[in-house]
Formats: sequence, structure tokens, C-alpha cells
Amino acid sequence: MTTASTGPSGPPLGTGPGSGRAAVGPANAGARRPGAARARLASRRALTADLLTALCCASAAFAVALWLAYGGPAASGSLSGAVTAAGIVSGLVGTDLVLVMLVLAARIPIVDRTFGRDVVMGLHRKLGKPALSLLLAHGVLLILGYGLADGLDPVAETLSLLSLGDIVLSVLAMGLLITVVVTSLVAVRRRFPYEVWHAIHLLSYGAVLFAVPHQLSVGGMLAEGTWQRLYWIGITALAVGSVGWYRFLVPTIATLRHRLQVQDVETIAPGVISLHLSGRNLSRLGIVGGQYATWRFWSRGTWWHAHPISFSSVGDDRSVRITVRALGTGSGQLAELPRGTRVSFEGPYGIFTGENRTAPYLAVVAAGIGVTPVRSMLEDARLAPGEATVLLRARSTDEQYLWGEVRTLVERAGGRIFGMTGSRGSGSWLTAADQARGVRLETVFPHLLSSDLYVCGPQPWTDLVVRDALAAGVREDRIHVERFDW
Repeated sequence: MTTASTGPSGPPLGTGPGSGRAAVGPANAGARRPGAARARLASRRALTADLLTALCCASAAFAVALWLAYGGPAASGSLSGAVTAAGIVSGLVGTDLVLVMLVLAARIPIVDRTFGRDVVMGLHRKLGKPALSLLLAHGVLLILGYGLADGLDPVAETLSLLSLGDIVLSVLAMGLLITVVVTSLVAVRRRFPYEVWHAIHLLSYGAVLFAVPHQLSVGGMLAEGTWQRLYWIGITALAVGSVGWYRFLVPTIATLRHRLQVQDVETIAPGVISLHLSGRNLSRLGIVGGQYATWRFWSRGTWWHAHPISFSSVGDDRSVRITVRALGTGSGQLAELPRGTRVSFEGPYGIFTGENRTAPYLAVVAAGIGVTPVRSMLEDARLAPGEATVLLRARSTDEQYLWGEVRTLVERAGGRIFGMTGSRGSGSWLTAADQARGVRLETVFPHLLSSDLYVCGPQPWTDLVVRDALAAGVREDRIHVERFDW
């Protein structure tokens, strides 16, 4: 592929002969505005995001409001009553947050399509600490409040409470939740293989189930026949049911229905392969270019590994393609998969797609294996001449994965494509040579402020691109980044 930057002696990016510029259409071709359908879709997505956010916030407020409506503050006139009331409120809000976390992790389509899976799971992780803190405060405050009322010190009151069966279950639930939250911390999480971490994370479902008997038997707070009891039973069933349906039942049905298997394994570069998968009625999956799925390959040595991998080609009704770089033992074994290996999957997921564009121009920056969702997005896009500009980056020619295919797609659409190969400059996403020449996003993308910017690559590199885009004045809602980490 002709690259825009060939080394320290090469021309500045995007200028001069050999700049990697593909055929460009008429000068005013890119001036068209997004269609009415695209604008309506963006408006509906923003409205849905606001409604879902408001619903999550309102759930905790509604739980407290119901407690107040059923005489919650009546016994808070004394010190013991006030402390106990504070413990009850912290428990209600903390439990509500745990259920919201379960809903976020359930991979409900409307939630994922609105916010993106990485944003949803980021929020899921952020809620873990406040939820745990509130539930710990719930236990401590109730022990102190009950102890003040009974004239017992905290230790004696704790021993007294532990004689109750449902309290023992709540303590067990708290222990499980602490385990889940601690193992979800980034510094701890990265020490575990995904499968081990996922098995530990399943304990959160156990924590909810163990807490339910305690929650429904606390005095008259959730007495039978009250709206409080109906509310908590309803939202608990919704949270657990969503997980069971969308995380387990739906993927199982899809796997059985579409019968995916490995058709061929193609070596793209050292340590990088494309898996050609065959199946039936794959168009019913509704795959959109730029999305990914979580894959499990049922062969010896790989069946227990789950891999989030992007579609590098949306394929057709009988085949799709994914491209993966070996980054560990699990992904390294995929190159040895025999033909006919059965494949199960969850997805497709992700909003790194052209469906979420709102601007008249398209700007794409991809590095390394981050080119794979870009390739499928461009394959699936309907682009006018001059509308798209693509910049690919690699550390060496060995890492120019799928560049030829991307170039063909961009040129066919009448867009422009650039490439830069070399070591990254200090504190920059550019190569050292291009950094020295003063290359910036604005010099690569002349219509940057009228573009949707799609960025995919290693997270530290991606963060630098986003930093420069924001500094250049690109609207945050027009910057599209999706990470596939767990």
C-alpha cells in the first residue's frame, strides 16, 4: 500500500506525490448534510439515553419514597431510631444500585445500542464501590441503631443478630459482593484470565438471591400487600430475569439456530489470523459493520476461553469473517483450530458503526488490529465521493493488517486514505517523523470539524487521538471510540 509517510525523509502527511491519496470525487460532493432519517435516529438515541438515565436515577428515589410513604420516619424521633432509619435508607439505595448493575450487565439491546457496551460496563464498574459502601453502611448503622435501642454494645448486638437465619444469609451476600467488587478493580482484574474473573463475577447473582429473604422479612418494612414489597419483587425479577434471558438464553438460541463453524483459518501476518465462519441465515443476526461479538470455539484447549473479537467482514447469509491478533495463550491457539470446529457466540454488540453518524463527513483513524472494525464499517457504509478520509497507522510493515482491503474500499467510495508507519513520537499518536513535521489531525482531515471521527486502536494511543481531537474543537458526541475489554 502506498503510505503517506515512508520514513524520516518522506513527504509531510497528505502533501506531495505519493501521499496515499485515493481518487477524490467532485469538490462539493462531501458538502451534503446528513439525511432526515439519520437526524431522527440521532434524536431518538439522545432521547432514549436521557429516559434510561432518568429511570435509573428515579429507581433509587422511588424506593426511598415508598419507604417514606409507608411510615418509615415514624420511629426516627430518637437517636436509635434516626441511626436505624439512616441504615435502612442506605440499604435501600445500595440494593437498588446492585440491581441497576445487574441490568447494565445483562446486555439488553436497547441499553447497549443507546450507550455502547464499553460505556455501559464502565458505569457498571463505577457503581460497584458506592453500592458496596452503602450496603456496608447499612449493616453498621443497623447494628448501632439496634444496639442503642436494646442497650447492647456493637459486638453483642452483632452476635444477637447472627442468631437470625435471614441475617446470616445477608452476611453471606455481603461477603460475595465484596469479593466481586474487589476482583473488579482494574489492578486486580487484570491478574485473572477472563474465565476465572467471570466465574467469580457470577457470585453477584448469588449475592442478590441470598439477600432477597433478608430483604422481605425485615419487620413490616416490606409487609405483604404493600407497594414496597411489590416494587422490590418486581425490580429484582426484572434484573435477574434480564440477565438470564439476554446473557444465557438468547445466545444459546442464536448459537443453535445459526450453527456457526470454522470454515477456514487464514494467516494475515505473524500472529494475526482471519477466521472464516460459515452458518445459516446469518443475515437475521442484523450484523452492522464495526460491531463485535464474544466468541467461544469448541475445541480442545479453546472451549473455555471467550474472546471479544470484531467482525472484519459482515459477509452474507452464509458466512462472516473475524480477524484476531494473538495476545495470549487463548487467542494464540485459534490459529490451530481445525475446520468444522463449532462456534458459540454472544452478540453482535457495539455502536462503532455508521448508524450513529450525525456529520456530513467521515474521519477514521485506526492503528494495529484496530483496523478490523474499521474495515467492516467501511464495507457496510454508503459513502458519497469525497465523504470519507481514513488514516491507518502501523509500527512496521508487518503490522499493516488488512490495509490493502481498506484501501480498495475507500478508493471504491471515492475517498482519501493515508498511512503512517514507524515508531510513535513522545507523547503523541503520530510517528516520530510526522510529529517532527508538524502534522496534526487538521492537516490530515481538512473537514475535521464537520466530521464524525472514528478512532480504534490500543487504548493509550486512542486516548491521545481523542485528546487532540477535542483540543481541535471536535464535538465530543461526534467522537466514536469503543473498547472491547472486559
